[in-house]
Amino acid sequence: MRTTYPWNLLYLYRSKIKAIGILAIAVFMSAQSVQAQYQQGNFNFLDFQAKQYYFGITLGYNQGNYRIFHSNNFIRNDSFARVESVGGPGFNLGIVSNLRLGDYFDLRFLPTLSFAERNIRYTPPSEALRPLNRRIESVLVEMPFHVRYKSAPYHDFRLFVIGGVKYSFDVASDSRSRQAAGLVRISPTDFQFEYGTGIQFFFPYFIFSPEIKISQGINNVLIFNNNLKQSTVLEQVMSRTFTLSFHFEG
Repeated sequence: MRTTYPWNLLYLYRSKIKAIGILAIAVFMSAQSVQAQYQQGNFNFLDFQAKQYYFGITLGYNQGNYRIFHSNNFIRNDSFARVESVGGPGFNLGIVSNLRLGDYFDLRFLPTLSFAERNIRYTPPSEALRPLNRRIESVLVEMPFHVRYKSAPYHDFRLFVIGGVKYSFDVASDSRSRQAAGLVRISPTDFQFEYGTGIQFFFPYFIFSPEIKISQGINNVLIFNNNLKQSTVLEQVMSRTFTLSFHFEG
């Protein structure tokens, strides 16, 4: 059984609106710079179009939480009235490797170090009792593989969409587990599928690409503990992340 809470949806939407606002400002500023090049008749994308491969760096902001699926024991339990996921902020730093497969397709590998925070909140039935908050801070080594489809270039910018898969491993999991006696545990290994969209802006010496991306976990990351009530009320815990990235490639 899965429970959706309106205030959690609003919290996630507000985070996405802020990220989209930042993306819109970056696009506007880049468009003004590119427009000046149009007037001079320069088309920088032709130089990058001739390259078979190129590299770069990526910086990003992420907002992650969990999809919570309750078990049958949740209905019978008298300790928790609600179990929900609360999102937390984070940031990414990574390397971009891009292989051109043709005029419109790229194969991309983006090894990334990601700092993320997620929370699982257990709310008791009585308002006199304080909620139990399971805070999970992670340092993730991520290995995403993407296929990117690009539109036809218009002067010095083009739109694109991406799709792919990602493997991630939480290198902070061991230290966190030693401090988590009596609390629900999360697996350090996760697999996700990803999809997103963005814009390329071609400058004389680099490509600037703002990108928004959604990551959805495809495996259950809950480490079940039959002796722990916080664990038995859950059936599955699956990750999801919204990421705003800025790629600098060339």
